[in-house]
Amino acid sequence: MPIYMDRHDVSEEVTAEIVADLHQKDLKIQHKFNCKGLTYWFDDTRKTAFCLVEAPNKKAIQEMHDKAHGAVPHRIIEVDSTVVESFLGRIEDPKKSQNTALNIINDPAFRTIMVASIKHLSLKNPSGRSVKQAIDEYNKSIIGTITTLNGRIVKQKNNYILISFNSVTDAIECALKIQTGNQHTAASDIVTSFTTKIGLSAGVPVTSKEGIFEDTIQLAERICDVVKGKIAISAEVRDLYESENLNTPIDNEHINALDSIDEKFLNGLMDYTEKEWRNTSLTADDFSKSLGYSKSQLYRKMIAITGKSPNSFLKEYRLDRAIELLNKKNGNISDIAYETGFNTPAYFSKCFQKAYDILPSVYTKTSNLSS
Repeated sequence: MPIYMDRHDVSEEVTAEIVADLHQKDLKIQHKFNCKGLTYWFDDTRKTAFCLVEAPNKKAIQEMHDKAHGAVPHRIIEVDSTVVESFLGRIEDPKKSQNTALNIINDPAFRTIMVASIKHLSLKNPSGRSVKQAIDEYNKSIIGTITTLNGRIVKQKNNYILISFNSVTDAIECALKIQTGNQHTAASDIVTSFTTKIGLSAGVPVTSKEGIFEDTIQLAERICDVVKGKIAISAEVRDLYESENLNTPIDNEHINALDSIDEKFLNGLMDYTEKEWRNTSLTADDFSKSLGYSKSQLYRKMIAITGKSPNSFLKEYRLDRAIELLNKKNGNISDIAYETGFNTPAYFSKCFQKAYDILPSVYTKTSNLSS
């Protein structure tokens, strides 16, 4: 049967004891609805509860809750148990809470999410080894840091790592240690070098989106991809870190912390970019109109947040998408040039070479070579 996670937004009067009692009431009648309650989480600070339930469908979960205690969930999404465990650390009740009368679980589902992305400084590769292999070897050099600081790797592919932390302090410390480590691949015979960008955000697993932690992941990815600095964090991560560390200020020398206004601008910028980036006639004026800024205001805002002008930002975004397509071998170079918003293949090749120190035609030949 499928597995679902539901979300209950509860009142200020609800305590961990009350949530535990409601969970026990579910368990007593769950068989009548062909459901199996696996575990739950309760966040007393944010007054949210989340249940993990094996059930035939969403309706069965709603009917079980309604019959047991009347607290029907506000939202239900289907999830994968492996993914849930990666994010939250468990898919069953903690051992210390099992075989107790009330089974109180003091574990909020709130998590700090890290996205680490390896950016290419150069794609030259005269050694004959593949870029993918170089990235794989570089990834291994930072995995130890993540696990040492209690990070759980949710997803890892090529130049992307998604990590979940219970503690925002562990997440910040991990980001700093990664960035102070070796910023070049351990494979000394490969001259390809990398820089690691890290974005951090925090949130709960079930929101209005269909995917688990979807909103939080999206913000972490956008912060990682777009915001200037090797480590960039959301306003909430900054506030949580300072709260956990007795109001100790964040390390502004190494960490770029956004405020809520910056986050709103970032999301507006990325929503529009993701919709229109393939349009070859897209200009800075279009960004200005969409975001409600004058050209000079837009320029200043983008320099402050991304470190790039609107035109440079768009060009880099398109080149990043082009590399993804080249790695997937989705079409020839001319097709990819037009698909990613460049007016001509010649201009695409010129921009690609300037950015990565190699022609795309050469990159396609070397990036797929094995050692």
